[in-house]
Amino acid sequence: MKEYWTSLASLLGVLAFCQSLMQSIFPPELRFAFLKFFNRIFHLFSIYCYFDITEIDGVNTNELYNAVQLYLSSSVSIAGNRLSLTRAVNSSSITFGLSNNDSIVDTFNGVTVLWEHVVTQRQTQTFAWRPLPEEKRGFTLRIKKKDKTLILNSYLDYIMERANEIRRKNQDRLLYTNSRGGSLDSRGHPWESVPFKHPSTFETLAMDPIKKQQIMDDLKDFAQGQLFYQKTGRAWKRGYLLYGPPGTGKSSMIAAMANYLGYDIYDLELTEVHSNSELRKLLMKTSSKSIIVIEDIDCSINLTNRKKNSSNAASQRSFYDAETRNGSGSGEEGGNGNTITLSGLLNFTDGLWSCCGSERIFVFTTNHIEKLDPALLRSGRMDMHIYMSFCNFPSLKILLKNYLGYEEEDINDDVLKEMERVVEKAEMTPADVSEALIKNRRDKEKAIRELLEDLKSRGERNVKDGKLRGGSGILTELEVVEEQEKRAIDSQNEDEDHDEEEIELEDNICKTRED
Repeated sequence: MKEYWTSLASLLGVLAFCQSLMQSIFPPELRFAFLKFFNRIFHLFSIYCYFDITEIDGVNTNELYNAVQLYLSSSVSIAGNRLSLTRAVNSSSITFGLSNNDSIVDTFNGVTVLWEHVVTQRQTQTFAWRPLPEEKRGFTLRIKKKDKTLILNSYLDYIMERANEIRRKNQDRLLYTNSRGGSLDSRGHPWESVPFKHPSTFETLAMDPIKKQQIMDDLKDFAQGQLFYQKTGRAWKRGYLLYGPPGTGKSSMIAAMANYLGYDIYDLELTEVHSNSELRKLLMKTSSKSIIVIEDIDCSINLTNRKKNSSNAASQRSFYDAETRNGSGSGEEGGNGNTITLSGLLNFTDGLWSCCGSERIFVFTTNHIEKLDPALLRSGRMDMHIYMSFCNFPSLKILLKNYLGYEEEDINDDVLKEMERVVEKAEMTPADVSEALIKNRRDKEKAIRELLEDLKSRGERNVKDGKLRGGSGILTELEVVEEQEKRAIDSQNEDEDHDEEEIELEDNICKTRED
């Protein structure tokens, strides 16, 4: 044993002597040139090429590095031998990633690539305005030379898209509101935010399933329609008008839309906006992939149908000013100093300023669609009109499942038939039905019994008071929608006739002056 260790020591001594001899014979510059020449020869005959993606690009953070890190976190198996775990600020999930100097194989369109996470100690830092991390981090991508074009043209773009999806999915959504009086927060932003935790989804929304599916399909087409909007030359935005009686779920619909798409919500309070320019600044500070909401538009400021203005005000106003009156409905500022014009609001939703960003949804809500100016209702501003109706039988079954856990087969057939018969006549909102179920949720049988009694009594009262119309005494949802839309269209036609009369009047005045 002693002889073994003696021989090993002698061998190490010889190697050390040879190393010192090589260093003395071959200077560092010659050794570096030899290694560089050897690497060139190796890469010349190698079938692979390598790309380095560093964490820091000069003094700025490399967004591609962050994207690769997020993308690979979705490919790494939890059963791996060694993983790094992270949780970002405002994130609701833990992210798995590659550990230092670890590697993973990925496949894209049948092409296999190798990613290696390289971490080394940074040498003595040079002068920099911002201190750099002690460790130098980066990813090395190894691909075959014949796949270089495919990887550079498609693979990296795919990684950026997937990283954005993962980031949006992991990050908590935010609910913004504009600051009071147009003031700025500590960061100079006009919006204040809180985490958005509303649990509403399309699955729990009390609405006809067919109607819900149509809305979900429309939202999905919008979110995946970037190329379509570019091809057609349209701004990547869409408008929705939610209208109907109070308590029919308009706010829950907005929350379900945000949860379905993973978008943030900007709740715009128009009474705190003092001018059109301030309105544009608020729009400029909103992010892409967001829903901009103006609730109860008919109550926020006076932007109602221009036909309802007094005839005196109409006669004193030129037809060129048809869409440029202020928010108070007159030519003077309102009591709160609000000077938002209808023209400013229209430009906000459909003008040049509305396209300073992408993938935005505008949602207006109102209880009285007939009070809105027709200019707000046309396609391009409010593309899809959604009537939020009273509770019908399909929505009633959804509420019974949500609050009592009852499926259709869990309820007596006679009770179901009786509910189906009276629910349309009762004209109860989903909010009223929900409250009736919540207060008796501990006694499910009592909840069903009292709900049925309430539906019957309301239906009988409505029939007695003559509130229901139609041949059967029931105004169906389709008839309500048609009637509401007809009122809006009639108002628009009346306004057009009114504008034509003003134009003719202006022409006659001009001719009189010429004569």
